[in-house]
Parts: sequence; structure tokens; C-alpha cells
Amino acid sequence: MTLDLERLRAETPGCSERLHLNNAGASLMPRPVVDTVIGHLELEARIGGYEAREAAADALDAVYASAARLVNCDKSEIALLENATRAWNAVFYSIPFAAGDRIVTARAEYVSNYLAYLRVARTAGVEIVVVDDDEHGQVDVGKLEEALDERTKLITITHVPTSGGLVNPAKAVGRVAAQAQIPFLLDACQSVGQMPIDVAEIGCDYLSTTGRKFLRGPRGSGFLYVRRDRLEQLDPATPEVGSAAWVGRDRYEHKPGARRFETWEASHAVQLGLGTAIDYALALGLPAIWERVSALAARLRERLADVPDVATHDLGVVKCGIVTFSSVRVDAPSLCSRLARHRVNVHVSTPEDTRLDFEARALPSMIRASVHYFNTDAEIERFCELVEQLTSV
Repeated sequence: MTLDLERLRAETPGCSERLHLNNAGASLMPRPVVDTVIGHLELEARIGGYEAREAAADALDAVYASAARLVNCDKSEIALLENATRAWNAVFYSIPFAAGDRIVTARAEYVSNYLAYLRVARTAGVEIVVVDDDEHGQVDVGKLEEALDERTKLITITHVPTSGGLVNPAKAVGRVAAQAQIPFLLDACQSVGQMPIDVAEIGCDYLSTTGRKFLRGPRGSGFLYVRRDRLEQLDPATPEVGSAAWVGRDRYEHKPGARRFETWEASHAVQLGLGTAIDYALALGLPAIWERVSALAARLRERLADVPDVATHDLGVVKCGIVTFSSVRVDAPSLCSRLARHRVNVHVSTPEDTRLDFEARALPSMIRASVHYFNTDAEIERFCELVEQLTSV
């Protein structure tokens, strides 16, 4: 499927104002998403919040179906949550960890996830097992398999880490998890929206993601996938009126399906915006999106290789739309500020983001430039020319 770049850029107001290469942080929302969010807020202002929720009931229910279609599951296996961290935590803190249990993870884990491992290590006596990378810089699936034993409670990895361009071999991990019958939690906040995701093919039991990144949805949106036959093994940590029913003085029951992880209060305008963003991506086709994102990122890495004293730091057999690099002449925060003065959006990746990976590779803070399908070859060229200019002074 060929993407109509002229139309897509016309529907993205920010394209006319700046060069946006911070899609791994928060992408630019397309006009239909903005209109959806504003439209529901205006409805709430006119008729009231409860009444607007009732009026939009069918549209809100359709968001579950869209999210399910996006990752290939049943809509009962989807929960709508405020962000990827909230979704990830909803599952993680529902697992009944005990002393001696082991969490097996990878070296490129994101800070928020690793802090959760540290917490249950401290409070429950859980052991954290970090699997080394292979020669390509991705999680070594053979070593991961060797690390599993009868005490392993969870396998948890980040599909696309926050920096480094890496796409971890999630499908291979899923096969190992299935064979060992160990639950597999996949953080997919950087992969959903830039590449096709199929939870059945990957074999993950749980998946968390956000709306604001490559899905181009509003901030404050995300969703969780929980495989149906894993639900009863989890004990949601915060039952409340939206996720459970108070069926007796001393008893409550979880709501059916993954919605037991939700809370009653939510921004319905944001949820509807997420649904529009998902439908927008589905209409374009995730294979077409992934093909263009991959090609633009490859072109960016190729072009940066020609810039004096600049090095890229991306890993993996498969690389994604995230490109990280550093300059020996200008530190990353200073270069980010200089680019911002030229209305170019990038981000700085720091050691605290993925400490184990940074320390293992002795990396400095890096510029993270993340492309999306609405970016152009001309923007890539302009960006690299600016990097060369701004690092030579």
C-alpha cells in the first residue's frame, strides 16, 4: 500500500511549523485525532460529562475493538489505561511474587520497568536475572532459555528499547516462554504504531503500550492486552468501582475480561482520540508504515555516517525508526538545544533511561532522532546538514 505523503502531511499541522524527529517521545497528532478529542470535550461542555459518556457509549466500545484488531486479539482482552507505564504496572503488580521467585529480563530494559523489579526484589525477595545480549546487541534468546528454571515467575522484556534502534526478537522469546510455560510480559510502547504487532504470533501473555508515540494518539492514553487464559492467575492490585463489583459485605468480584484493570474515572475524549489514532494507522496499513519508517531511519543512519566526528549507536539485526547518535565535539544536551533553536525536535537519551545498556557500552548521553512516515527525505537531508553545521562550531 502506497502512502499519500502530501495528504498525510496536510493532515498533520505540525509539519508546517517544525521538523519533528521526536516521534518516540510524542508524535504529532493528525487532524482527525485532534478533532475527535476536541469534539467530545465540547459535547461534555454542552450536555455534561456523564451524559456525553452515555451518548458516546458505542464509539467508546469501538475503541476496544480497534485496539484488538491492531494487535490481533479479542476485545475482551483489552483494557484502556492512561499510559503504557500504568498498563504495564497493572499487570506486573497483579502477579503474586514471593521470596525466591525470579524475574528474567534483558539488558536494555527501561528505567520504569527496572525500578519495579527493584521494588519487588526489596519487598518480596524476588531475584532479578538479566540476560546478556548476543553479538548483534539484542537479547540472547539461547541464554534466556538457559536462565529459566522452576523458580522463574515472569519473563519480561522491552520490544523496542527507548534508545539504540533495537528491535528485540520478541517472537523467539515468546516461543521459549511458551515451551517453558512461563508468563511473558512485553513492553511494546515504542513498537505499536510503527510496525505490525500480532500478540498471537509473538506469543506474549501481556502487552502494554501508549497512544502518544508511534500511534500518534493523544497524551494520557494507552492500552493493555491480557491473554484470556492468564486472567485468573492475576490479582489486580487496585480493585475499585470501575474494575470490580461489590457483591456482598465482605466480598467483591472482578469485572470480566481485561477491563478489571481499568478505573472508572477516565478521559473519554482521550480514549476516543486513541481510537481514532488506531483507526488512522489501520487504514494506512501497518506494513506500509513499517516499510517507510524503516527506510527513513536507514537513510538517516547512512547520512549521519558522513558527518565528521558523529557516531551512531544503534543495535540489532532489525533496526527501527529510532536513531541514536553522539558527537565528540558537542554534548547531546547542547546539540539538542541548538537544534531546537532551528525548530527541530529531538530528544536526549541519558544513562538513567537504560542504565544497564549505557554502562555496558560506555555510552555518553545521546541524541535520539525518531522518524515517522510523514517525515521526508528532504527533512532527513536538512537535519543532517544542521547536525554537521551545529557540531562544527
